[in-house]
Amino acid sequence: MSTCPGDLREKLGASGSMWPSEPIILGPEGSARQLVLRKIQELSAEGHQDPFMVLDLDVLVGRHQAFLQALPQVQPFYAVKCNSRPWVLRVLAALGAGFDCASQGELEQVLGLGVAPSRIIFANPCKAVSHIQYAARFGVQLMTFDSEEELAKVAQHHPGARLVLRIQIQNSQSTFPLNDKFGARLEACGHLLQAARELGLAVVGASFHVGSDCQTPQSYRQAIADCHGVFEMGRRAGHHMSLLDLGGGFPGTEGSKAKFEEMARVINAARAQYFPEGTGVEVIAEPGRFYMESVCTTAVNIIAKKAALESGGHKKLAYYLNEGYYGAFRIFLREPVPRIPIVAKEFPSEPRLLPCTLYGPTCDAFDRLFSKEVQLPELDVGDWLIFPDTGAYTSSMTSTFNGFPSITIYDAMGPQLRSQLETAP
Repeated sequence: MSTCPGDLREKLGASGSMWPSEPIILGPEGSARQLVLRKIQELSAEGHQDPFMVLDLDVLVGRHQAFLQALPQVQPFYAVKCNSRPWVLRVLAALGAGFDCASQGELEQVLGLGVAPSRIIFANPCKAVSHIQYAARFGVQLMTFDSEEELAKVAQHHPGARLVLRIQIQNSQSTFPLNDKFGARLEACGHLLQAARELGLAVVGASFHVGSDCQTPQSYRQAIADCHGVFEMGRRAGHHMSLLDLGGGFPGTEGSKAKFEEMARVINAARAQYFPEGTGVEVIAEPGRFYMESVCTTAVNIIAKKAALESGGHKKLAYYLNEGYYGAFRIFLREPVPRIPIVAKEFPSEPRLLPCTLYGPTCDAFDRLFSKEVQLPELDVGDWLIFPDTGAYTSSMTSTFNGFPSITIYDAMGPQLRSQLETAP
């Protein structure tokens, strides 16, 4: 029985089914990349060139297994904000993952799948009162804070909450830093812990976030050491400190395995030093990008083209795509290095590469994929480009600006996974 109104199961499938719309079942030797190429052929034959994304749920299962293998003492709480597709949440729920939610809407979505409130952390340190009230009403107790103002709201509207103090971290280099917006400075933590005690609130642990796509594995060691100090402050203030939340920041591209493994080694060593087994401390993390980035592949079409001759006769191209900043590619402009798409076209010989600007379809001149040019061959209107590693912070950030619809997503899985999910509780 669902624990929230607007039962999500009614929204996911026909005839009250608890399942989302049926995924595409890949053959025994099938792959998402092959499905992308097949869809390109099918759409082109039908005269349709709409952008689409293929989401490979078997890859998601593999990422979950890789996380557990590298960090066996850490319970993952998937960051719903990263990609909230119903099949993604359903698969992770069946695998026993927890969930990091940032709003009432995300709480509703996860609770609607029948996930127990104890498997959720409301990991937004600055919550609307109505969202706190919703969490209280439906039994979501674990939540983060980083200010006295947040403590006052929680004391009034959810006094039974189990609170986790989010701290700022030192000297983290990440593609998407979060320190300026969230986290209490270490010198303020003692006061906040005492304030919580005086309000009758239970602080059960500490959390941090090194920023999305962290570039410095050693940042985790310093942050874990800082949390150890916060635990000592909390115990002196009379709190039972029993939860360490490592946040996210783990890289997710296919080529980032070595960096993630280094992060895991740093985390495991720091956990063993500061929070060894037998001390009664549960360790969780909030992976999002690590789980989802390599799960999706996106195909877009060139809908217009311009060529220009620069001084010296050098040719430059501008390609206008049917997906851009206001669609699934909003995150691209914030990345330091432009992504180079795969050209879904065969050439008789190695083509000459030219500097190209990639624009999205809307009327806004800001609607471009990258601030820099990329090197691509000369292509024609109607040709396709393929972007791998597009599962994180893409479809979850789309808009319908200028009336362009959100990108079509094809969920796919192998027959073995589908069979396992059918029998999952």
